[in-house]
Amino acid sequence: MEIVKRRKVSIRFACLCVSVSESCYHYEPKLNSENAVIADWLLRLTTANKRWGFGLCFLHLRNVRGFLWNHKRVYRIYRELELNLRIKPRRRIKRDKPDALSVPTTANQVWSMDFMSDTLMDGRSIRTFNVIDDYNREGLGIDVDLSLPSERVIPPFLNALESRHQAAKASFCFGVIPPNAILGRSLL
Repeated sequence: MEIVKRRKVSIRFACLCVSVSESCYHYEPKLNSENAVIADWLLRLTTANKRWGFGLCFLHLRNVRGFLWNHKRVYRIYRELELNLRIKPRRRIKRDKPDALSVPTTANQVWSMDFMSDTLMDGRSIRTFNVIDDYNREGLGIDVDLSLPSERVIPPFLNALESRHQAAKASFCFGVIPPNAILGRSLL
């Protein structure tokens, strides 16, 4: 402390003025030379074993190499080396590119069918089944109910087929299917 040297006061009085204990004044860090050895070992372990975190590195140093270093000390050096900030790269899923959407040129060429849901003021949810012509965005059939089992979905589709004749394609949220395959029989 400079106060002791400049002002020529006792160590006890200087520590009392700055609110520091005398043991802090006399403290000398021990084993600083080993910190470089710990850092070297941690760097070697993490470059050789990329997937090892602090726990595996410390256990290897303690159990395999036989070093008796404190885990708090080793972790402090591990953080100073910024080894705890290594970010694991995400594995990307390779997906097939979807086919480009075709734009219909005439009415009744492509129909889209989809479900929508909403919630009423009393908390009950309603569902709607919509059949829409993609060319002119006309709603060909809409069915609304609290629950829409498959028996309730087929009639709006059949009504649209009867009034408009058959569409070339029907697109769902899960793909494009010919209308005959939906109903399992031929319709004209």
